[in-house]
Amino acid sequence: MTFRREVVSRLHERLHEPRQFIQIIVGPRQTGKTTAVNQAIEGVEVPIHFAAADDPALISPQWLRNEWEQARLLSETHPSGAVLVVDEVQKVPQWSSVVKLMWDEDTRYRTPLKAVLTGSSSLLLHKGMEESLTGRFEVLYSPHWCWKECSAAFGYTLEEFLYFGGFPGAAPLRHDNARWKRYMSTSIVEPTISQDVLQMEEIRKPALLRALFYMGAAYSAQELSYIKVQGQLQDAGNTTTLAHYLELLGKAGMLRGLENFTLEKIRQRRSSPRFMVYDTSLLVLSSNVIPAQAIEDKVFRGHLVESAIGAYLLARAQEEGFEVYYWRDRGDEVDFVLQKGAAITAIEVKSGRVKGVTGSLAFMKRYPQALSYVVGSKTCPLEDFLLGKIELFKNCAKSQPTLS
Repeated sequence: MTFRREVVSRLHERLHEPRQFIQIIVGPRQTGKTTAVNQAIEGVEVPIHFAAADDPALISPQWLRNEWEQARLLSETHPSGAVLVVDEVQKVPQWSSVVKLMWDEDTRYRTPLKAVLTGSSSLLLHKGMEESLTGRFEVLYSPHWCWKECSAAFGYTLEEFLYFGGFPGAAPLRHDNARWKRYMSTSIVEPTISQDVLQMEEIRKPALLRALFYMGAAYSAQELSYIKVQGQLQDAGNTTTLAHYLELLGKAGMLRGLENFTLEKIRQRRSSPRFMVYDTSLLVLSSNVIPAQAIEDKVFRGHLVESAIGAYLLARAQEEGFEVYYWRDRGDEVDFVLQKGAAITAIEVKSGRVKGVTGSLAFMKRYPQALSYVVGSKTCPLEDFLLGKIELFKNCAKSQPTLS
């Protein structure tokens, strides 16, 4: 039986609603966006026009207009209209202006054509949505696969998930570690950097951006000041450049710099980043370890567990609208702090690494209104947390959707 993610059901339901919004499926490369769309449109009983922006020699604003016109003709053949799907729409120059023009014309003339767009989580895509399509779209997220999904679809154990992460295309290669690493490097990491990140805007130092990714991914779950980063990278540029490159890597769903939590936003922006990969496989690839080392090395496994928690939280944060930080004050630290409006949650990860145990107590003393968890304890097992069985905030509605 083919595995279906939650995003499939959501899109399928929206395609049966009256035409109201453009549906945009956003997510990193190789997380199954196209597969999810194909599964969602299987049971839709109207004509479907599918256009893939794959050939750079053919893709242009006029190409997109032509594809849209073909879908309009299809909509005239069925009483309920039709659906246009444009895959990887961010590759089309000026795509958002064309989509705005065509969508508004369809609205004006009551053309019963629904639109579904997919795209990598890049600055180009977000800029188009924010600048041209305000009020016209809804976003559905396709993040890296969580453990619950990988377990159901591929039979992953927890240890396999920690090491191999949540890229579905890489799952069949997990029994050949060398082949898996080649696939991750050549089919995921390098295309993401060269075709997504470097095309977001003009990057003056592409070699520096690559080096920052590989170094930052290897230091996932660790705090490192930009001054120390400069000391480890050749031709590192200034701290503003590094911070900007890290922001671009975050928008591509690769590497994030968590900020130190404080209610004073100015201090927050000045904090040293705590590097966090969006998928544990990126930490493994950058560290060049084999499965046995990942299990036996307690320090590395600790970073791996903390990175799995961080990646899980970043995926949920995108869907559920909360922020993810870390907290450090002198010798006290908390691995993750979540903020959603006035609600605050402190999460300490018991991962096997040797570290202080006073951080959560110090944090709760300063923020007594916060909820506190120790992931890996008897009351909050790691498995239960990664399976989505733990409420992240006080008074969370049971019906609130999650990614897991």
